[in-house]
Amino acid sequence: MTIAPGKLSDPIVGAFVSAVNAHDKAAFVALMAPGATMSDDGTDRDVDDWVDREIFSSNGHMNVRSEADGGRSLVVDYRNDTWGEMRTAWRFTVEDGLITRFETGQA
Repeated sequence: MTIAPGKLSDPIVGAFVSAVNAHDKAAFVALMAPGATMSDDGTDRDVDDWVDREIFSSNGHMNVRSEADGGRSLVVDYRNDTWGEMRTAWRFTVEDGLITRFETGQA
């Protein structure tokens, strides 16, 4: 069973998942704080490049399997046209209603 984005405990993280699944880059960008950072499998990446490649140009989609830490830690079945589907972990840092950092990797 998956958790719908609107049912996630943290509304900002829920909006992130919704933006990814709707392929709505403008909504996604609006959730990110200036200078936001991210890492993939423990390596810091350029946010803009990674998001374009791994989410928006490859039709990324998140099915949330579970949440912890008030909705700021997720286990997700993530799929895109490049890599197919994989179980991933996501952790978010949210400050003043914006995402300042997210980390993802194999779960």
